Amino acid sequence: MNDQPAVPSDTLSPSSVDKVLLAAPRGFCAGVEMAIKALAWMVRSFEAPVYCYHEIVHNQRVVERFQDLGVVFVDDIAEVPEGSPVMLSAHGSAPEVVAAAQANGGYVVDAVCPLVTKVHHEVKVRAGKGYQIVDIGHEGHEEAVGTMAVAPDNIHRVESVEEVAALPLFTEPVALLAQTTLSHRDWADVLEATRQRFPDMWVPGRSDLCFATTNRQSALLEIAPRCDAVVVIGSANSSNTRALESLARQSGCDRVYRVNGPEELPSDLHGIVGVTAGASAPEELVESVIARISPRDGVEIVSVTEEDEYFPPPRNLRDLIATIDAAATLAFGGPVDNRPSTQDRSLHASDVLASLA
Repeated sequence: MNDQPAVPSDTLSPSSVDKVLLAAPRGFCAGVEMAIKALAWMVRSFEAPVYCYHEIVHNQRVVERFQDLGVVFVDDIAEVPEGSPVMLSAHGSAPEVVAAAQANGGYVVDAVCPLVTKVHHEVKVRAGKGYQIVDIGHEGHEEAVGTMAVAPDNIHRVESVEEVAALPLFTEPVALLAQTTLSHRDWADVLEATRQRFPDMWVPGRSDLCFATTNRQSALLEIAPRCDAVVVIGSANSSNTRALESLARQSGCDRVYRVNGPEELPSDLHGIVGVTAGASAPEELVESVIARISPRDGVEIVSVTEEDEYFPPPRNLRDLIATIDAAATLAFGGPVDNRPSTQDRSLHASDVLASLA
């Protein structure tokens, strides 16, 4: 991103904002990158409508972009017509949902984030060994719902110290797992309360918190103390976005705004403004927000780490795309062996999304 973004006619008043501190990392994580590219390839491979179980990611603008292309988001697999192509969202689905989608007779792509798959695997293993599982997660969140459905008789969702206190005193061994998109502080308080109640409980060797969630929170904590205001870009139903908003407030910043886009910015921003974005927010929104702010002294990128994680699209979709690509290449007389890869990890989901407009 340029340090001096283009200034549209509807920017804030000249010189009202001195500088933007831009957090890095921000925006799309590896799981969202994979899911968006996968759904984009489904849109290009099948005639509309393509169905998606739940929102592919929790971002209003991303969902609207796909809806404009004929993607239909449903909350019940029964709403998918028999034989229609369907994608399962990045947040993970209950085993019975996966089975129902496969039984429906259409092409099924499960775009679950591998980090969520890891949690589901841990639930299966611990439940199979007779553990009672305490799962820290937000009530009603798709990831928490899907995780609980893996072993409903062995799992107990909590999200507060009070709910931990209300758990029964289990006679079985206890394991602790967590929704991947929680904030550090959400995890720490409930973790400590659970440890006090069940001092011998099993915990994963590594935290279940998503590395992207952790990185975005660390970057925000670097900039927030220096800011007169912090802008968090992302949708209200995005857990990791709301965690960033909460963390900015907890860091002592007096003015914190969560926005879906530049049109929601307040008109009286001034001084130094921090900007970050949840893991489901495309970079084009970040650019448009900074352009709207129009900082007099430009943008300072504050980076805490580099991310190079890459999650490839699901195998069955990669095979489908390769087959379609080879057939199209042959039809036009091109060399099959030397055709460019459609799975190039350097292809960014934000660019894929922009190309769908």
